[in-house]
Amino acid sequence: MSRGGARGHTRVKTARGRTTQSTRWLERQLNDPYVKRAKAEGYRSRAAYKLIELDERFGFLKGKKRVIDLGIAPGGWSQVLRRQVPKAAVAGIDLLPVDPIDGVQILMMDFMADAAPGALIEALGGAPDLVLSDMAANTVGHPQTDALRTMGLVETALDFAVQVLAPGGDFVSKVFAGGADSALVAEMKRNFTTVKHAKPPSSRKGSVEWFVVAQGFKGRKDAPEDTGSGEDREPA
Repeated sequence: MSRGGARGHTRVKTARGRTTQSTRWLERQLNDPYVKRAKAEGYRSRAAYKLIELDERFGFLKGKKRVIDLGIAPGGWSQVLRRQVPKAAVAGIDLLPVDPIDGVQILMMDFMADAAPGALIEALGGAPDLVLSDMAANTVGHPQTDALRTMGLVETALDFAVQVLAPGGDFVSKVFAGGADSALVAEMKRNFTTVKHAKPPSSRKGSVEWFVVAQGFKGRKDAPEDTGSGEDREPA
């Protein structure tokens, strides 16, 4: 590696066996202030700040008692949960292995598997008042296909949230550029009091990711009693 450029910018020389693309990625990582901040503050990934910034705007973490983290790997969002709402029960799921996080029940399994929803609720110990999803499909390099595959995960996550959330609960999910499609937004509006799209400052400008924040779950006919979540939210 070589150090140079304005204001201490770190440049990476292209090494044998390393592609130009991977060299650019490494250089971007080395110069990313959120990556440096994550290391300094003990977060496993810069993605932790996306959740922190979304919560600063929408205030969906306050008072939460049970939270599900879909696509938990590497664990940055659950680390934020443990710091922001330390008394909350947290359960997460991912196909990838995740190092243990104190106070978090981690399931290494496919969220799309039939047994996954029941296993998450059992691990959590009751109905969640917040469902988070940072899931994204593995990319194949075709933008339209990648977007459709990820939106399929968003739809599944929303369906899960509607089936398990306690009344007043919230749903926060990663989506792609342009946000959720009109049919999905309509479904959210049928089930939640407010639905907003946002791109937190820590989300890279060149990234196609956005987030949807649906707050105030209206509940189901068979819904469990209100767990007391959802009070004192900041306006969007």
